[in-house]
Amino acid sequence: MSDLTTLFQTAVAESKQLPEKPDNMTLLKIYALYKQATEGDVQGERPGMMDFVARAKWDAWSNLKGQTGDQAKQAYIDLIESLKD
Repeated sequence: MSDLTTLFQTAVAESKQLPEKPDNMTLLKIYALYKQATEGDVQGERPGMMDFVARAKWDAWSNLKGQTGDQAKQAYIDLIESLKD
């Protein structure tokens, strides 16, 4: 396992113990970076207009299309580190 993967897994664990709950936009970014890092580019159809939460999550993830898993892992780590202060 690479150092980046180890740091990513640590950041995932730390994300559940942040001192304050992040705002919704930050939560969407955390979600999208996690999905991009672990699954790659978004798959499937965009959820319908009435499913607001699923659509927002899909859109946030879709905005990261083309980013490598390692880039997404590093961005995730950096974001979680910035939220710990």
